Amino acid sequence: MSDVIRRNAAVLAETPPQDGRPKAVYRLAGDRFLLAEFGEMELDLTLSFRVLGLNTLLKEHRPAGMIESIPALRSILIHYDSTRLAPADLIALVDRLYASLPPVEGLQISSREITLPLAVDDQWTRADIAKYVQYIRKDAPNIINGNNIEYAAQYNGLEDAEAFVRTFMATPWWNAANGFFPGLPFMFPMDPRYAVVIPKYNPTRPFTPEGAVGIAGPCLAIYPVPSPGGYQLIGRTIPIYDPKQRNPAFAANPILMKPGDRVTFTRCTDDELIALREQVYDGSYVYDIREGTLDVGQYLAGLAAIRPETEAFRARQQAAAERTPLP
Repeated sequence: MSDVIRRNAAVLAETPPQDGRPKAVYRLAGDRFLLAEFGEMELDLTLSFRVLGLNTLLKEHRPAGMIESIPALRSILIHYDSTRLAPADLIALVDRLYASLPPVEGLQISSREITLPLAVDDQWTRADIAKYVQYIRKDAPNIINGNNIEYAAQYNGLEDAEAFVRTFMATPWWNAANGFFPGLPFMFPMDPRYAVVIPKYNPTRPFTPEGAVGIAGPCLAIYPVPSPGGYQLIGRTIPIYDPKQRNPAFAANPILMKPGDRVTFTRCTDDELIALREQVYDGSYVYDIREGTLDVGQYLAGLAAIRPETEAFRARQQAAAERTPLP
């Protein structure tokens, strides 16, 4: 690990790339938090795998004075008591644990598989899209026939809205982090053959229903509470956050999702979703959650095997994006 860097006063220390590991940067985040960042600022799920492996080690070797660690896509925010744990000591521990990780291909990540029902082009998201057209922007190019899905299909070079739905539902989505709103998951496609991309709303939408499923850039999110938002709306699912903890799935934590979860969707109608949501709140619904492990080496080998299909999809996608108007 290098000495303290003063090029940026918030940067406490840096460790250069070494033995196949991306660089580490340790940043001051107030007097009670340390932000450890890894690699370059780019979408690379292997950074998420490394972060979750490191987070597991931090829990196993928790030093006195460390309160909590919060993993994200390529970083960990560590909450600590600076009266009991010096920042330099915490950085030294994190750096040592990071160096002790096996090569990324050797990581085994605890990863639950979660399947959620999804009502596509549902009445609730359509209502909020209609309000956006009425009150915010009548000429928004990302809204066609009262929905965002037809635009999403055009932007990704897919035949129609139904083809887009089949495509985005064909891949598991990796939850790299929770945040922004309570329990909001930031998820990325694990199968790059179906890695749809959509630009955000412009301007932002003032209203989004709780449970809405949206995509912006390569990221899929589920809105845990009614809120503003800029993601293109695809549909609505069952609750993923309940501070009243009315369902057994929330008994230990009002937030359903964990970093490292793999999420897939099954299609349902609006009426079916209404019934399912009622079951969630009366406690009778059983969330489809299966404990599991991601073998990173096996996953990366699978990506190599489908590289030609991945490149073909990206080429079609990029060509379509160039001829599709931006919001």
